[in-house]
Amino acid sequence: MLEEVERWLATRSWSAADRPLPALLAAKRAAVPSPTVSVVLPALDEESTVGDIVTVIRRELMEKVPLVDELVVIDSGSTDRTAEVAAAAGARVVHRDAILPRIPALPGKGEVLWRSLMVTRGDIVCFVDADLRDFSADFVSGIVGPLLTDPEVQFVKAMYDRPLGEAAGQGGRVTELVARPLLNLHWPQLAGVVQPLGGEYAARRSLLERLPFPVGYGVELALLVDALHTVGLDALAQVDVGSRKHRHQDGRALGRMAAAIYRTAQLRLSRGHLVRPVLTQFERGADGFVPRTHAVDTEERPPMREIGEYAARRAA
Repeated sequence: MLEEVERWLATRSWSAADRPLPALLAAKRAAVPSPTVSVVLPALDEESTVGDIVTVIRRELMEKVPLVDELVVIDSGSTDRTAEVAAAAGARVVHRDAILPRIPALPGKGEVLWRSLMVTRGDIVCFVDADLRDFSADFVSGIVGPLLTDPEVQFVKAMYDRPLGEAAGQGGRVTELVARPLLNLHWPQLAGVVQPLGGEYAARRSLLERLPFPVGYGVELALLVDALHTVGLDALAQVDVGSRKHRHQDGRALGRMAAAIYRTAQLRLSRGHLVRPVLTQFERGADGFVPRTHAVDTEERPPMREIGEYAARRAA
């Protein structure tokens, strides 16, 4: 490990307990102007979990203490009661297709995160996946904390244990098989990031609006790498928030995720294009193995500050 990464681990890795809520609230009130915080939950068919997450954030971080100013669920085309449940729990719900309607929406998590910048106002934007179980408010306060207390910090990732069923620490298979090797080999400054693909992170809007967003699964890797190149390692941080429990995807879905992440890394390494941006996987059918070919996400959205509607809103 690079010496600068060892130093970074010692100076830019914290626990959520290092910044208790009263200290965060005092820091927020003391700043001039006081920064606002938006929490965004990208959601697709998450009716079983999204309501509990919204309820905890509202109760712990908006009603008990006014740390979070805005809580938005972006519904990316759910066919269940995700939107209804989220709204009943107290979130503002916006459908992906209602944001920037002149730009046809593409499927993918990154698309939703990119569009969320258009319908939120916070100086600090915190992203939280909507499939988390046993959710703790520490996931939000922990990663927002360094941004409220240290003006040099620009981008904060959550770190946590990821159990797979009853096996501790066995989650994050794509992280260990694809993302971590890529980062260690090509961006060794990021070798100290514990959960590079984790969906819980916070950043200053002034940084996010300068970054391109891959529309699909590659968005977490892309934002991390691009943030490193834009603001430098010392502006990045990570906070331990405990354990993350969520719905795990099957092996084929993980394969598609891995292909998108590899493509995202390849693009940043060469700024070129894959010769054949598709992935073929196999399923056993009645007559043997059947090939199924899937497109690998190849689209990226430009930095939000280059979008006319966003610039007009900021000027208003």
